[in-house]
Amino acid sequence: MQNLIVNLAVRDIGESIAYYRDILGFTPIMAVSEDKSSFSPELEEGKRYLFAMVQSGGVEIMLQQDESLREDVGDFFTDIGASVTFYIRVDDVDGWYETIAPKVEIIKPIETTWYGMREFYIRDINGYVLAFATQVI
Repeated sequence: MQNLIVNLAVRDIGESIAYYRDILGFTPIMAVSEDKSSFSPELEEGKRYLFAMVQSGGVEIMLQQDESLREDVGDFFTDIGASVTFYIRVDDVDGWYETIAPKVEIIKPIETTWYGMREFYIRDINGYVLAFATQVI
């Protein structure tokens, strides 16, 4: 195995890219237009998209419009969001918390855990839970 990249079903690619780019600091690396004629990291005004990839350091996330994902893989989910958490290690979790906390939905405030991690959890605009952590012990 080489790496794990998650593919998240989302309601709106443009809104999802804006959230991951503007709030969480990810860089868009590819977006595919609804008609599959355009593959670019830049979104064009007024154009609808069905797929995108964003990246920050070693973390890559695929974002796919929920109906498109159902067409590609099947109707394996009823709601978007998931009963999993995506655990992302960062260099300075306290600084990251201060930067994004006013802009996101915090579902677990920052704390140091019994297993030696300093971490906090947020819910993104599509209902996915992201944890950010730094090892302290």
